[in-house]
Amino acid sequence: MSTTTQAFTRTDAEWRKMLTPEQYRVMRGHGTEAPGSCALDHEKRAGTFVCVGCDQPLFRSGFKFNSGTGWPSFNDPIEGSVASTVDRSHGMIRTEVHCSRCESHLGHVFEDGPPPTHLRYCINGVAMSFMPD
Repeated sequence: MSTTTQAFTRTDAEWRKMLTPEQYRVMRGHGTEAPGSCALDHEKRAGTFVCVGCDQPLFRSGFKFNSGTGWPSFNDPIEGSVASTVDRSHGMIRTEVHCSRCESHLGHVFEDGPPPTHLRYCINGVAMSFMPD
């Protein structure tokens, strides 16, 4: 994971104007979408998942897998595309993942994924769009 610093900023009003209420709640408010609520969990075409907030490429489809959790899951991000912080909310300690460019909350990463990385980037689908190859 990268620790790249924020490359640009938007005002809160600009974020609210460009994002849907659900995207704003998740991406700017560190929320979580309901499991199974996003079509990107079932996306199987070749392509790239990009940040809705800044269009930065985040994950390639070849690293996506079905974790059975109800959220799109990946075992490796595109180099430098995500950064992480410690999340101590909800009475647990987790690793939050956010876009390295716009710092939008994407989801969390866990160490229970498949080989070779054994990582599971559990990402909110509303935080991404898909660009087919």
